Amino acid sequence: MELTVHTSGACRIIIERGCMDAAGGRAGELFKPGAKAVVIGDSNVLPLYGKRVLDSLKAAGFSASPFSFPAGEESKRLSSIEAMYAECAARGLTRSDFIVALGGGVTGDMAGFAAATFLRGIPFIQIPTTLLAQIDSSVGGKTGVDLPQGKNLVGAFHQPGLVLIDPDTLSTLLPRYFSDGMAEAVKYGCIKSRALFDMIVREEISQKIEELIFRCVDIKREVVERDEFDTGERMLLNFGHTFGHALEKLYGFKKLSHGEAVGIGMVMMAKCGENAGITKAGTTNEIIAALKKYNLPVKDEMPVNRILEATALDKKSSGGMISLIMLREIGESFVDRVSRGRLAELTGAL
Repeated sequence: MELTVHTSGACRIIIERGCMDAAGGRAGELFKPGAKAVVIGDSNVLPLYGKRVLDSLKAAGFSASPFSFPAGEESKRLSSIEAMYAECAARGLTRSDFIVALGGGVTGDMAGFAAATFLRGIPFIQIPTTLLAQIDSSVGGKTGVDLPQGKNLVGAFHQPGLVLIDPDTLSTLLPRYFSDGMAEAVKYGCIKSRALFDMIVREEISQKIEELIFRCVDIKREVVERDEFDTGERMLLNFGHTFGHALEKLYGFKKLSHGEAVGIGMVMMAKCGENAGITKAGTTNEIIAALKKYNLPVKDEMPVNRILEATALDKKSSGGMISLIMLREIGESFVDRVSRGRLAELTGAL
């Protein structure tokens, strides 16, 4: 399966079992022989897949070297980016060379940001190894790091030249992190596709994993092509993220995974919509059932007022207003620009 995202540049997305081993040949379609590459991965993923990617790149005539950082969201900080810059400088990378992001969303976000800013921008390739990264974060060109004040507050738009999605990598995921990705799949169904949502709820998804990846990526492709820089329709992809990011921040990025937090955020936002008469009655219960199928939490004991306070630095805020992603029903979403006072009213009944 293959898709192309047409934005400021064309990005091929290849979904194929074993495609990781063809990384060198695919990179050879973009870069000249002899180009240098730094393969960035965390301490969990690089030992699993680093050699395969490095060997493929070297066999294709590239000078490739690895760079590892400690696994976990707590590494997603500017000091890690500085270490990546140092590695790229030590290897003598120029604008004709490239970075390979090998791993999950944290790796893709950071390696992409390093690529966006080293020498004011060098190319990069995404090889996502988690379900969340394969269906969501590896596509669309959002890169960045966290600050103590909030998630992804520093970043840049920088489109990868190529995304290689190898579903075989999902076999090494712990069940919790497969579920983590399924929360984002549920999100895609909620905002754009009743049919996708129903497939997620009714089917044995492990038997349809390539179709799931393709359908989610295709939805994101359409949205990103219409709104590359996240000023309008692309905001819909943040359904559940306003409260989800707040929860991640409140727990220091440790208790909840990204997907778990977003799942809780989707339930909260759907409840807000139903309480306000905006969202079709029963929608929240449908989302809860979908999340529970994949062993995802649907509520948290954190007080609502603290979650509300933690949304103050949300990237969708501007002045005293915030853009909320609301549902009319499953498969139909919209952006609602509200005051922070109105947000407090919406959450008052939670």
